[in-house]
Amino acid sequence: MSNNKEENKTFEQAIEELESIINRLEEGDVPLDETIKLYEKGAELKDFCEKKLKSAEVKIQKINQNAKTKEISFEDY
Repeated sequence: MSNNKEENKTFEQAIEELESIINRLEEGDVPLDETIKLYEKGAELKDFCEKKLKSAEVKIQKINQNAKTKEISFEDY
């Protein structure tokens, strides 16, 4: 995910692309070489999404600290 188009990808776009890859792989009719490429791309997308989520979590923590409010936890939902 190194070119400019990939760097501007949103979390939602990455999830959508990852879901598409998963669906193709689950169908089971993808040739081996393409399966490996799809798996590699899926791993990159997973890492990208995890980084985006971590970044969002850090931003929320900073907002809570600055606002001196009760910290909202994902477990609350």
